[in-house]
Amino acid sequence: MALFNQSRSFVIRLIFGVVFLVIILQLMNLQIFSGRYRQLAMNNAVFPKVKYPDRGIIFDRKGKPLLNNTIMYDLVVTPNEAKKIDTMGLCDLLGIDTAEYRKRILEAKFKNGPFRPSIFEDLLPPDLHARLDENIWKYPGFALVERPVRVYPSNVGAHFLGYIGEADSGVIKRSKGFYRLGDYVGLSGLESSYESVLMGQRGVQYMIKDKLNRLVGSYEKGMYDTAARAGRNLKTYVDLEVQQLAEKLLANKVGAVVAIEPKTGGIIAMTSGPNYNPNDLTGPNKKKNFGRMMLDVSGPLLNRAIKGNYEPGSTFKPLGALVALNEGIITPSYGYPCAGRYLACGHGKPACVHKNPGHADNLRLSIANSCNSYYSQVFRMTIDNSKFGGTKKGYMHWRDYLNAFGLGTKTGVDIPSEDRGFIPDTATYNKVYRGAWSSCTNLTLGIGQDMMQATPLQLANAMCIVANRGYYYLPHFVDSIDGETSSDTLLNRFRVKHSPLTNITNDAYDAVIMGMQDVVNHLGAAANIPGITIAAKTGTAEKYRIIDGQKVKLKDNSLFVCFAPADNPKIAVAVIVENSGFGATWAAPIASMLVEKYLNDTLRAERLPEVERIASANLIPGYFRRLQFIEDSVRAKYWFDKVKDSTYIKKYLRKGASPEPPTPPKQKVDTRVGDLFIDPKHSIRLRKPYLV
Repeated sequence: MALFNQSRSFVIRLIFGVVFLVIILQLMNLQIFSGRYRQLAMNNAVFPKVKYPDRGIIFDRKGKPLLNNTIMYDLVVTPNEAKKIDTMGLCDLLGIDTAEYRKRILEAKFKNGPFRPSIFEDLLPPDLHARLDENIWKYPGFALVERPVRVYPSNVGAHFLGYIGEADSGVIKRSKGFYRLGDYVGLSGLESSYESVLMGQRGVQYMIKDKLNRLVGSYEKGMYDTAARAGRNLKTYVDLEVQQLAEKLLANKVGAVVAIEPKTGGIIAMTSGPNYNPNDLTGPNKKKNFGRMMLDVSGPLLNRAIKGNYEPGSTFKPLGALVALNEGIITPSYGYPCAGRYLACGHGKPACVHKNPGHADNLRLSIANSCNSYYSQVFRMTIDNSKFGGTKKGYMHWRDYLNAFGLGTKTGVDIPSEDRGFIPDTATYNKVYRGAWSSCTNLTLGIGQDMMQATPLQLANAMCIVANRGYYYLPHFVDSIDGETSSDTLLNRFRVKHSPLTNITNDAYDAVIMGMQDVVNHLGAAANIPGITIAAKTGTAEKYRIIDGQKVKLKDNSLFVCFAPADNPKIAVAVIVENSGFGATWAAPIASMLVEKYLNDTLRAERLPEVERIASANLIPGYFRRLQFIEDSVRAKYWFDKVKDSTYIKKYLRKGASPEPPTPPKQKVDTRVGDLFIDPKHSIRLRKPYLV
């Protein structure tokens, strides 16, 4: 019996010993080996305050800032710590309801986990930041974090400078975790292209929290802090004053302006119309402003300088002349008997502005008078040349020249989303005409129309090639990067000289450039600058658009390309103003003023009233009102179907609700479109004729 009691006592002691040993081991694990509770304790006592770096500043060619930084604040939340707080009080401060509060907390947990800070509300207005700063101790788990944001002191350059925004899951994934939620990245323009240079490096400051969740000092005297490192600055070729003038002149117009320094490819100015204030896409109202502009059918966010596809019209003629001269198809003395129409293809098209005898007796006169018949014939002679072995092979050879001039291919500019324009190949014409086409089929390519499409940047770059007599540098904005080293390869490709057309003789270039100088002499005060010789070409291109399912002829596009001084080019310009008429009417004076401002650093006093006249002219096409009405009504109908709330569609039910844009002279009447009404099945239809 005693032996049994002794065994039982041993077993009990053994159990206690094992339990004690387990406790000791667990204590060792918790206190020495495991960092989990130490981390929890750190989370309760220490707040890792992210220090976002200042992004690099972008300067113009004279050292003036095109954009800069200022400080705003984000409200961040660590969901696991945001417990037992005055939810209603916080919601009242932020102007949200409790449902929105719960939604944001769940989103923060889903996106960044419950133990890491996530943005709850970004870019707080100053008054809201002040109220939160006074009361943040009431809301454990919430903190205010500084955020450098962009400001644009001159309110210009929106389309090429671009904007920044918070990194989404796609950006974070593509960066392989380098970016985190809360980081801001460049989303367009130079902000995107030079993100790796401008971004800088985030830092962390560890702050001690007291029992009221207030930040009261540095943890361990900042031993574990890492400093934020500011991004590097960019110096550009942009001339701020020329850019401001370009944006002023293009106000209330649809189109684009591009100015380039031919000897370097540096972009002096670029603007697109309609434009917008870049400050609208920074600060607390950026989302609302972005949404408003996204729904605007006039496309203020669209950079037409690199994405607008336009028929070059007569601005193409100098290029066609150079091709024909280089191939020996014509000489500078070649003339064509034009009586006002091109009759060689049997249909009397295209027509010419001039019909007086001798207006196309040689190349120089043909450029000065912009003879359509002359360049239709030159195009046909070029692609029908027997040495190429047939029209289709001749056409592809001609197309290769256009690619060499930078048409139909991207220029490689240092901002994203550039379009390549369009120079159709033989496959396109074979498809459209089932293989049965000739030089008469697409002869208006010779005058820059038919299917030819080019961007304003491409046209300006083509003028650089003519100005340089065959060579160019890729168009680009950035001249240098602060602290640039051999490892900075971003700018290397812009410093390579491209010489695709130096095989064309100087005599050919001289012949074309003299004709382009005569263009300016014919234009008179609209383009002339005393003491500066300008080589230029006007263009007036037909414009069609599908409106309410019908192809409608609109007012012609006004185009103008030039470079100056003609003998030592320092600036090349392309201007397009949509639906505004002749090239000499609007585009030419705009380009001339930009040239004068850049070369003389000022404008003559007598030109200032003309600046104001052009700037105040509203040339926004009337059909945008109709297109906006259609877009808004379709959207309203969608939401009506979704939520059955008639407030969405009320304003579209009134008689006369459909806007009636002004009718251009001799405009067609579209009898199939008009006001909206709701039938018994709640479907929106169109009625009542209106003039498009």
